[in-house]
Amino acid sequence: MHYNRRTGVTRFSFAGALAAGTLAALLCVAPACAQSKPADAAPASISKSPSSGKAFVKPSDSELKKKLTPLQYAVTQHEDTETPFRNQYWDNHEPGIYVDVVSGEPLFSSLDKYDSGTGWPSFTRPLEPQNIKTKSDRMLGYERVEVRSAKADSHLGHVFDDGPRPTGLRYCMNSAAMRFIPASQLEAEGYGQYAALFKAPVTSKKGK
Repeated sequence: MHYNRRTGVTRFSFAGALAAGTLAALLCVAPACAQSKPADAAPASISKSPSSGKAFVKPSDSELKKKLTPLQYAVTQHEDTETPFRNQYWDNHEPGIYVDVVSGEPLFSSLDKYDSGTGWPSFTRPLEPQNIKTKSDRMLGYERVEVRSAKADSHLGHVFDDGPRPTGLRYCMNSAAMRFIPASQLEAEGYGQYAALFKAPVTSKKGK
């Protein structure tokens, strides 16, 4: 059980099992947000960013098992959930963007990240809405809204309607489903179109 001092809500924890049969994580529980959108029937395995031309490719399952850690594979491919407060990005405050660990498609920005008190990285909105899709999830016996990446169809987490302004949403994500790219490395990593988001505006100085 976890008490969120920010919202005053007590959340219960649920245990999930990894493919190997070990205890994986506690599920993020909160009221589901309004209406979920239907998932794409057959997500494309390859897509390109309209701004950069960068190709986002979903490798084959055999390649994914080699590329990903067991936890990353369990989360993205089998809807597992990592342990709160014991994951890579829940307390990350560095400027940059978060991309799908499977395909590399841009998902969230540190500019929209906030401390939800849940122990998972949380965001008020996606960086690229077209790279996110949602679907109804009744795995726990009641409806939640699952969040998946649009191209790779990776399970990312869930979205709830208990977030702060301006959106009122909380995108509760798994660190294991994402890779963080620091702002200083965006150009080198092929995401240069987002570098301007993290540059301080230049203020002109006028003479008196």
